[in-house]
Amino acid sequence: MKRILFTAVSLGVLGLMSPALGADLPLYTKAPPIATPTYDWSGFYVGVFGGGGYGNHNLNNALGPAGFANYTINYSSTGAIAGGEAGYNVQSGNIVGGIEVDGFWSGIKGSDISQFNAGTLPIGAMDATSLRSGATLRARGGIAVDRLLLFFTGGWAYGDFQHTNTDPVLGVDQFTAHRSGLTAGGGIAYAITNNLIGKLEYRYYDFGRYERLAPLNGQIPYTVDNTYSVVTLGLDFKFGGPIIAKY
Repeated sequence: MKRILFTAVSLGVLGLMSPALGADLPLYTKAPPIATPTYDWSGFYVGVFGGGGYGNHNLNNALGPAGFANYTINYSSTGAIAGGEAGYNVQSGNIVGGIEVDGFWSGIKGSDISQFNAGTLPIGAMDATSLRSGATLRARGGIAVDRLLLFFTGGWAYGDFQHTNTDPVLGVDQFTAHRSGLTAGGGIAYAITNNLIGKLEYRYYDFGRYERLAPLNGQIPYTVDNTYSVVTLGLDFKFGGPIIAKY
């Protein structure tokens, strides 16, 4: 009987102590979420690029347009292009803005020799244009999705040209021309590592018109309008720029 009474009293005491013991235990809280790293495009970068381009050239002289076209003679050019660049980006949210400058070497050249050989030219001479080098100064803007950046770009462009007019009878007239113009385009970039960025870019160039008022081989004066479309692959190295933790 005493044993039964002792057991009942013990259970009652434990029941009274349970709330007090429970108050001393820490409350359960949910673990904080794991931070997801977001790439930061801000910072200074340098890089290299290379690719190929296509040029369109409209030559006009005193003979006037051919039919309904806006040129006397039209011909195209193709070739490789390579260069280096430097720039700076600032990111706010997912919007990225910046400025970029580049210089390039060009092997884009072409002529109307096929038309000359076919006898379809209105004049008895051949013309050839070579874009030898150039540079640009542009603004850039885009939308970033972590390590992926979709961007557009536009600004000032400079081109160094060499033009050659060859007359089988009168000889060769060759000269250089330096033109300022405009460029615009866009592309996609991806941060391969925190500092190494790869990109694919398209750019359109309009260098306007250069003219030859007094050809040395006796040809009549003429002007040439020049536009280009260029596609390049690039690799940039970005300095600094920490990765921002996104919760």
